[in-house]
Amino acid sequence: MPGKSRVSIPGSEKALPAQARRVGTPEASSDVQVTLRLRPRTALTPHALMNAESAAPMTRAAFAQTYGANPEDLKQIEEFAHDHGLTVTQSSLERRTVVLSGPLEAVQEAFGVQLHLYALNGSEFRGRSGTISVPADLAGIIEGVFGLDDRPQASPQFRYAQPPGTAQPHTSQPDTAIVPAAANIAGFSPTTLAQAYAFPAAFDGSGQTVAIIELGGGYRKADLTTYFRELGIPAPKVGAVGVNGARNRPDGNPNSADGEVMLDIEVVGATAPGARIAVYFAPNTDAGFLNAVTQATHDHTRAPSVISISWGAPESQWTAQAMNAMSQAFLEAGMLGVSVLCAAGDNGSSDGVADQLAHADFPASSPYATGCGGTRLTLNGDAIGSETVWNNPGHGATGGGVSAVFPLPTYQTGAGVPPSVNPGGAGGRGVPDVSGVADPQTGYRVRVDGVDTVIGGTSAVAPLWAGLVARLNQARGQAGAAPLGFLNPRLYALAQAGHITRDIVQGDNGAYAAGPGWDACTGLGSPDGEALLAALES
Repeated sequence: MPGKSRVSIPGSEKALPAQARRVGTPEASSDVQVTLRLRPRTALTPHALMNAESAAPMTRAAFAQTYGANPEDLKQIEEFAHDHGLTVTQSSLERRTVVLSGPLEAVQEAFGVQLHLYALNGSEFRGRSGTISVPADLAGIIEGVFGLDDRPQASPQFRYAQPPGTAQPHTSQPDTAIVPAAANIAGFSPTTLAQAYAFPAAFDGSGQTVAIIELGGGYRKADLTTYFRELGIPAPKVGAVGVNGARNRPDGNPNSADGEVMLDIEVVGATAPGARIAVYFAPNTDAGFLNAVTQATHDHTRAPSVISISWGAPESQWTAQAMNAMSQAFLEAGMLGVSVLCAAGDNGSSDGVADQLAHADFPASSPYATGCGGTRLTLNGDAIGSETVWNNPGHGATGGGVSAVFPLPTYQTGAGVPPSVNPGGAGGRGVPDVSGVADPQTGYRVRVDGVDTVIGGTSAVAPLWAGLVARLNQARGQAGAAPLGFLNPRLYALAQAGHITRDIVQGDNGAYAAGPGWDACTGLGSPDGEALLAALES
């Protein structure tokens, strides 16, 4: 009830961008939707997952019984909603998620915030500053409150080799590779890259589902049909899943988020043609992003074994509660045997922040995600000729560095993660873990909104590795083994024992340089699928 003592939600502090300009206040009667993340019934214990080279995954039903939210906590949230004139529009014990909606005034009173409209870079958003508070009796129940602020939370990590509007008309025959956007732009079909990176040829990802998280854009079936026909392989089985009211919504502009969506689907579909693909479309907010991940993780129907995420932002642009909630969601995925691959960023060691400091990109910097960095690749025929760190002035550079938020995880002990180059030289989680070709000048041939073009960025590396993991999971399933799940402890242990990746030793991303072994540009290196499969089997 109003008048109760209140407590701030830890980590909910949020600041407005310096360039944001207040332009008004939403109408008092306007409806606001808020996502609450509740505490687990039993405290999550990540130690076994972080330290073990393999951990038997839980079933989703067993996880819900042990680590889902407590029904009594949900009852208290329902009472809180009733007291403040809010409606419970969705709840999930296993996802520990409750979605509330109600008029602006009621939401502001319930969570102790003031919401205003702001203008930034030509668009408007509903924003807040300061902390979020709740009645003291709910402080131990609610771990995070998301969606009050609806500014865009993340950006897609892809780059065109050249503006897609200048792409050339496509003239290839059904049994030939897709033609790049322009003759002077070197690009590869994903099938060529799968061969060059020695993806196990005996497996195609059959029996696996790859989840792709998208925060905008959409795909057109006609483009996928044409693209895969011209690659000479069957089009993948693709399904769209709406989250928080979002849906598959292509806008017909190749320069939009459609480029991200098509890149992700086409890379996964070409590198794991036997796998099913589920695309989870969510609003580009902290609530939408989190809900997409938890919905994919706990999806009993599609049961993905891999999640590919090509959206992110510098750690400094996230609230602590959002990073904690997302990281916990990735931990849950690992406990369920689901691998999470995240793009490491396309703006070098600064991650696009203009403060002369190095920044890691989140969610790739989560210790429970496998961060994917970028390289520049040349081929001699079907074989790799050279591969260096992607750092191409005017065309971006791979993200990577040392987290300012997460400490060094156990699996990176002995990997040689350096202290941060920032003043004070603090230690932390090293990013990325693995890499693959990302330079748009040696990028991926794709089709977006009827246009054949070439795209790069670490956005392409996450689905590339997702395709490889789908193949490896198929192989493991045929051998009676569990899916790989959380990759990092296993990858680092195998890397110490022998060759499982192509070590990238030349180049830098600004503040960090490549070298033998793990580095803050390309991690452990780019894929050697057959070597990784052999190491896993032995």
